[in-house]
Amino acid sequence: MGKKVLIGFDVGSSFVKGSVIDADNSNLIATASAPDREMMMKSPEPGMAEQDPGMWWEQIKTITHKLLAAKKFTKDDVAGIGISYQMHGLVAVDKDKNVLRPSIIWCDSRAASIGRKAFQDLGEDFCLKNYLNSPGNFTASKLKWVKQNEPDIYEKIWKIMLPGDYIGMKLTGEVCTTTSGLSEGIFWDYGIHDVAHSLFEYYELSEDLLPEHLPSFGDHGTLTKSAAQELELKEGTPVTYRAGDQPNNAFSLNVIDPGELAATAGTSGVIYGVTDRPVTDSKSRVNTFVHVNHAPGNERYGMLLCVNGTGILNSWIKKQMADDSFTYEEMNELAANVPIGSEGLKVLPFGNGAERVLEDKNVGAQFSNIDFHRHSKAHMFRAVQEGIVFSLNYGLQIMEKTGIEVRTVKAGHANMFLSPVFREAFVNTTGAILELYDTDGAQGAARGAGVGAGVFSNIVDAFRGLEKIETVSPEKEKQTKYREMYTEWIQTLQSKL
Repeated sequence: MGKKVLIGFDVGSSFVKGSVIDADNSNLIATASAPDREMMMKSPEPGMAEQDPGMWWEQIKTITHKLLAAKKFTKDDVAGIGISYQMHGLVAVDKDKNVLRPSIIWCDSRAASIGRKAFQDLGEDFCLKNYLNSPGNFTASKLKWVKQNEPDIYEKIWKIMLPGDYIGMKLTGEVCTTTSGLSEGIFWDYGIHDVAHSLFEYYELSEDLLPEHLPSFGDHGTLTKSAAQELELKEGTPVTYRAGDQPNNAFSLNVIDPGELAATAGTSGVIYGVTDRPVTDSKSRVNTFVHVNHAPGNERYGMLLCVNGTGILNSWIKKQMADDSFTYEEMNELAANVPIGSEGLKVLPFGNGAERVLEDKNVGAQFSNIDFHRHSKAHMFRAVQEGIVFSLNYGLQIMEKTGIEVRTVKAGHANMFLSPVFREAFVNTTGAILELYDTDGAQGAARGAGVGAGVFSNIVDAFRGLEKIETVSPEKEKQTKYREMYTEWIQTLQSKL
């Protein structure tokens, strides 16, 4: 027999990435991303964010061609494909599987008021017991918004999907989702371990719009002839794993058991903690979903803290204060030359829609205490990174009150965790030990595909090639400084709430 490889796709809102894992040793053999510049988000009105699902598929094709061009494998070697995707988005298709409108993506705020009203009308205790969350600004509430505001489109909907389900449909022709996916859309009722009939009834939505739901690992269909031709892969190649980007990021770091935590700092910033109990925050500021390895008798839930304004803020400040030739590495070097606290400059990073950690409020971003005589763009770069860390710590303290213990946090050596300033601020503000690994969401999706296809005998086997590259620990003196700055930052935030 020839060698076996596994392909993972990670469909973000800024970029799409693909990785190929050698199934024999679980090592990365090829990787690619697209497009060259960040994908466009359209904002028809303030607080709205949309993307064309067809754009994601075009990037998948580009990436696959790049991976094949590396000549590290052939189409006959591919034993499974896995999909990771931006969570909470809404894709609606008609009976011919044509997309009816742009996807309402994760950071879109238009349905926040709909979810708040549902939380009140259904009862906060009821929602937290049955959905583990407020309906909030999640996919179910976005679908209700479509029915209220675009009834002609709603009437044409055959099925709704999450972004990863759309990619799965393009690959296999099959329309399905996962139990974890249903939970992220607030389509799942934990009290009855079934679809959230009560929310569908309250929103007056048809349950027929939901696709079939499957486990995260397993048979999700095979490549159709047309998809295989477009991708230059083999018809019949199995698709065997699917997960939202944050559960998948945790999986990519082998965060699967209670007490383990993962972090990511891409477009949004997330800390994700695994528990074996369906715990909740009384104000639904952090959210609990079904984790990828959840099963009867082996319950696994992921509590997710999300700050929308993370990498997108870092990208924004780069665009405003530097030209295209200026790199993130150069930004980080400048930031490192500024003292802790950015000489009094403070940043609230909440400029990317309503923030769940702030009870679905959209308070906007804020730069404060700017001194024209002292502050430079280097101060801006550092203050942005510190403000993002402080916002993550704000949410982390909420998670701790639910019983999540914060000792060690795992992260991929990517995005904002590439910055020494960000890493220093993170460990000394949170008090956690940070472990950095040479992995990313696309590699996680490839490893997941191996588990789903039975190429790996178990999850432990899938992570033989995972390499820890650095451990960063708090330093007492720096910890004191960061916590003083965090206390002042909280006061600034409270003035906005």
